[in-house]
Amino acid sequence: QVQLVESGGGLVQPGGSLRLSCAASGRIFRIYTMGWYRQAPGNQRELVADMHSDGITNYADSVKGRFTISRDNAKKTVYLQMNSLKSEDTAVYFCNALVRDTPLGAARAYWGQGAQVTVSS
Repeated sequence: QVQLVESGGGLVQPGGSLRLSCAASGRIFRIYTMGWYRQAPGNQRELVADMHSDGITNYADSVKGRFTISRDNAKKTVYLQMNSLKSEDTAVYFCNALVRDTPLGAARAYWGQGAQVTVSS
């Protein structure tokens, strides 16, 4: 089994910054994509940013230029640096990882428990 544990959420004023972290643990053979999704009340869960194991990144248009995703493969950890935060960034942020747990097993997606990010004055 694979666990994803997030940290770094909280309350921040508009224009402020936060950094989210997500560490993967458990039976892991290989991690492919790691990324972040978010879900605001009444909205569907949406992709914020992800990074493939080869370093290729993908960002939602709404966060381009403000958020930066990075990975430490040795630590099996993904980060999301969020700058110039806006009230519309308020949501629960979920870590996601595509993981193969054994050499012959199929890769599957895992989710973290979610971290609340609130942007408010």
